[in-house]
Amino acid sequence: MTVSLPPSLLATLPGHFYTDPSIFAVEQERVFESMWFAVARSADLATPGKFETADVGRESVLLVRGRDGQLRAFLNVCRHRGAKLCVEPAGETKRQLQCPYHAWTYGLDGTLVAAPNLTKMPDIDRVEYGLIPVHLREWLGYAWVCLAEQPPSFEDTVLGAVRDRLGDAEMIEHWEVAALGVGRRIVYDVRANWKLIVENFMECYHCATIHPELTEVLPEFADGYAAQYHVGHGAAFADDARGFTVDGSAGFGRIGGVGEELDRKYYAITVNPQVFINLVPDHVIFHRMFPRSAERTVVVCDWLYTKEVVATGKDVARSVELFHRVNQQDFDACERCQPAMSSRAYAKGGVLVPSEHHIAAFHEWLTEILA
Repeated sequence: MTVSLPPSLLATLPGHFYTDPSIFAVEQERVFESMWFAVARSADLATPGKFETADVGRESVLLVRGRDGQLRAFLNVCRHRGAKLCVEPAGETKRQLQCPYHAWTYGLDGTLVAAPNLTKMPDIDRVEYGLIPVHLREWLGYAWVCLAEQPPSFEDTVLGAVRDRLGDAEMIEHWEVAALGVGRRIVYDVRANWKLIVENFMECYHCATIHPELTEVLPEFADGYAAQYHVGHGAAFADDARGFTVDGSAGFGRIGGVGEELDRKYYAITVNPQVFINLVPDHVIFHRMFPRSAERTVVVCDWLYTKEVVATGKDVARSVELFHRVNQQDFDACERCQPAMSSRAYAKGGVLVPSEHHIAAFHEWLTEILA
């Protein structure tokens, strides 16, 4: 029986959407393997021969910098008998990539260049039997891949998410994200469904309850409305906060393109399905989620600062500590929710209060994809 809700409340997804392996399998195919997915920081692959592997949906993707300086992405699968080509998460090779099973060898451009007895098989087309390429775009200093044969428009989906949040996609260029360096990277292994993490990031109804350090710096968050609720709005720092740090102490000088109109403000952006971008005057916090199962998600979080801050070894601990605590508080909350997704009390789902109504758009986006 359908229960009608008062106008203040909207229904959430039912509980099994967060636990059912069959739903997660469909999400892998129609979401993670079909949408643009941020997999690596381009600067981590700066020189020829540098490579990284990443799991995108059910596939392992290999990114490698070619001798021509171009970054490329391939399915991490040898064309001979299907062995995983690169078994390490990251590394460097001088000239070629060799399968550890039968020694089929590929150039950094993916072309098959050698194999035992290959010269006795002149009918083998070395391009046709090269590595399977994956669509790749570099933006904000990150490599974004899409496994779909025909990817969705990057401009409509990724840039569109930024435009919908900030009011203008070009506004993000003020933070010069591609030119920043990684001051700290922390990897979190979260025992929760990826959607719980997205929903948590999108709302601030919980902020007054579990984020005391954050609401000290951003007092308006204590009222329950997240910055994402208002297009173009940046949450203002507290009058006595000198920087976006755990104790409100001063951070660093503003990033070059951040003018006075953007100073002392915080902006947050969700790029479906797995990226969160946090913008403050002196640094950027960039989350990448890698869903591993219906009940486990790995989150890689980069704190990005100007090259001068990183190169001179300045102490970034106070700004890192602020959002590290926020991350821990958020992920603990998601892990508290995950077991209840299997409860009969949540079989039909929960409800969204008015300050969370924008989460309904995320649910509509997802259910339309899965339908």
